[in-house]
Amino acid sequence: MAPTTNTPSYILRYFDAIGLGESIKLLLTAANIEWTDEHPANGSPDFVICESGNIERYLARTYGLLPADLRKAALQEQLRDQMMDVVIAFSGYSRSISEEDKKAKKEAFEEIFEKFIALLTKTLQDNGSTGRLFGDSLSYADISIYTFFKNLVFVFVRLVAEIADYAKPKLTPEIIKLISTVETDPKLTKFVLKSGDLSAAVSA
Repeated sequence: MAPTTNTPSYILRYFDAIGLGESIKLLLTAANIEWTDEHPANGSPDFVICESGNIERYLARTYGLLPADLRKAALQEQLRDQMMDVVIAFSGYSRSISEEDKKAKKEAFEEIFEKFIALLTKTLQDNGSTGRLFGDSLSYADISIYTFFKNLVFVFVRLVAEIADYAKPKLTPEIIKLISTVETDPKLTKFVLKSGDLSAAVSA
């Protein structure tokens, strides 16, 4: 990702897919920052950063979607990292070859996924079941976790056909409310619905 000038405007070079780049797109959209979406290409701007998590944190800090308080910020960042543990477990499961390996990795994925669902639900409950993970306004954590579920339902299913049917019944009312809260945020609604209505998908 590279800024185009000294003004806050960015070029995001990412594949034409939801993927890990979706959180970056939502952070830029939430911050009302001008940005251009391009497919990967070589370039030589003055400031280039890479790795989706690094870009997310840079944008979240720059545009106020992570709190300045380091302890409060750490709680949001650790949730994103815990989410990536689930993604890594799914990746292992989706790439397994033998039936024995597939069975073991499926069990490992389901165990960590269900623990993560419980963690998210408790975090949402501790925040008053408002549809926000922390505080009373849109946050980095809200965007990151929303993007995870969007990938799960619309992207992961291409790798493991039954994954959405397994995961959707596990989603608690608190998590479904989080998804709806992000999708109906005035800053994000128009953009997020371009890549699919997640609220409708998890309720189907």
